[in-house]
Amino acid sequence: MEAGLPADMPRLKRPEGAPSPATGIVHLGLGAFYRAHGAIYIAEAMAGSGGDWGITGVSLMRPDQRDALKPQDFAYTAVELGPDGEKPAIITVIHDVLVAPENPDAVLAVMSAPSTKIVSLTVTEKGYCHEPSTGRLNAEHPDIRHDLENAAAPRSAIGFLTHALNRRRKAGIRPFTVLCCDNLPENGRLLRGLVLEFAGLLEDDLRRWIDTEATFPSTMVDRIVPATKPEDIERLAEKTGYLDQSPVMHEPFRQWVVEDNFVDGDRPDLKTVGVELVEDVTPFEHMKLRCLNGTHSSLAYLGYLAGHETIADTVADPLFAGFVKHLWDDEIVPVLKAPPGVDLKTYTDQLFDRYANPAIRHRTWQIAMDGSQKLPQRLLGTVAENLAAGRIPKGLILAIAAWMRYVGGTDEKGKPIDVRDPLSADLQALSAAARTPRDKVEALLSVRKIFPPSLADDAAFRTSLIEAYKGLVDKGARAMVKELPHA
Repeated sequence: MEAGLPADMPRLKRPEGAPSPATGIVHLGLGAFYRAHGAIYIAEAMAGSGGDWGITGVSLMRPDQRDALKPQDFAYTAVELGPDGEKPAIITVIHDVLVAPENPDAVLAVMSAPSTKIVSLTVTEKGYCHEPSTGRLNAEHPDIRHDLENAAAPRSAIGFLTHALNRRRKAGIRPFTVLCCDNLPENGRLLRGLVLEFAGLLEDDLRRWIDTEATFPSTMVDRIVPATKPEDIERLAEKTGYLDQSPVMHEPFRQWVVEDNFVDGDRPDLKTVGVELVEDVTPFEHMKLRCLNGTHSSLAYLGYLAGHETIADTVADPLFAGFVKHLWDDEIVPVLKAPPGVDLKTYTDQLFDRYANPAIRHRTWQIAMDGSQKLPQRLLGTVAENLAAGRIPKGLILAIAAWMRYVGGTDEKGKPIDVRDPLSADLQALSAAARTPRDKVEALLSVRKIFPPSLADDAAFRTSLIEAYKGLVDKGARAMVKELPHA
């Protein structure tokens, strides 16, 4: 029971009469984002058009989500946070959550069941066990090495996908569609490549079958979903009269663009609920990864160093408001091809309004997590294209320098930073061992898992990055943002 709430407050339960469709979708990585985005679309599609598209969620690491949702019959509240107040809705599309380490065979069994038509994923960038700089499988990753030897008890998303597909192949069952919903460029193509690499290490026939029979449509997902805090749970309970231990908070805006490439055409009626079904999702992905995720990361690192707790706080500072608009107008949009029917100026104006929504408390520290996995697709590609066009994108380079300062583990006041990143120990060791700003930048640029040689060895980029890092040390983040043109 949350502090301050009555001990006898009733727990949220699945409403009487709520539909209980059979599992048609298995979702790996049942975090807040999917429950505030994809699951809601699926629930709405079934409400309008029917179908057995119930979701079985899978937690790949911890039982927390299962333990919070099971006493509620797997129902939860999605709370829209708009400038005009909060709007809660009870979501009942999930009817089971499995915890993979407790019973991996149960996970493989539901993925292998003929009724499962789609396996979707939100496992974050680091969950793909790949090298972000190359997009190739990291065959030396401990989970990948384990999964190659343990078909009955995999650990990684790649291992579960491949071994489940192999079970279906051996049983004469058509493959499921693999639907990646993470912020990765051409995420379906990337995931397809990783699964095929893994399958090829197991058996050539398996690789050929997946290559010819399975589909991996790319997607673009967009909705800001801040982490749920204890005070959110308490406030919701006071508002509704029931206790929900796992609600999700989200902004009003949402977007889902999906390549319409499903095995045998089996999918929910997504178009009727606003999902954009397209032939090529790539321009939408690039727009979102660079305009939204790229500026989110830039604001996160520089905003955190400048003392801002949330994105809304950061853009409420006129200096940072000018900074993000400079990134869009002068560094990102000039090297971006607009998707069909999209005006990029209108899109970025809308993004700024979303960032400024005071009801969304999206912490800069939260967005700053796992930067080693995010930088290549969010920032480095845009930087490389500017350099190729003869421009030095000083704002984006300052953001990369801020990431380098951040992963060093000490803020501008000398206080420790809680750096959450799969490479944090290596990055902090490299930074600590280097003495001067130049040495620190060059040490971090040597990390080939992040920086490709073509960029790390670019003289103009390297020089500008060293100058930016030195400026952050000597003057601080706010002063360096102030020095940028148009910021």
